[in-house]
Amino acid sequence: LYFSAQEGILIFYHIKDLQYEIKICADISQPISSLVFSPDYTSLLLVTDQGTVYSYRPARSGEAVKLLDTSSSCFLAAGFLTPGNDYCVSVTISGEVQVWSLEDGTFLSKLNLGIEVHVT
Repeated sequence: LYFSAQEGILIFYHIKDLQYEIKICADISQPISSLVFSPDYTSLLLVTDQGTVYSYRPARSGEAVKLLDTSSSCFLAAGFLTPGNDYCVSVTISGEVQVWSLEDGTFLSKLNLGIEVHVT
């Protein structure tokens, strides 16, 4: 079970039978608004409401790597673009959908929906 604390800490609970172990996986020092697993569960996107997206690979147990920083106060959410784990999409309140490379955080394209977007 992965979850984030208010301070931007990614925490893992390993639960087996009646025993559990707590591990702090990463500290990104920004409140995490959502966690999104890749379709094959090898990567985890840590999304902040400030427009920063980090990648964490549980099998590697390393630090979270900053993929992109849109530095946008109107940033809403991000997720994997499937199939595969090579790209992610983000969306802003103004309805701009953006595609990013997960390899190096390169901005690839955008589409303006022409409507205001809300996340529920």
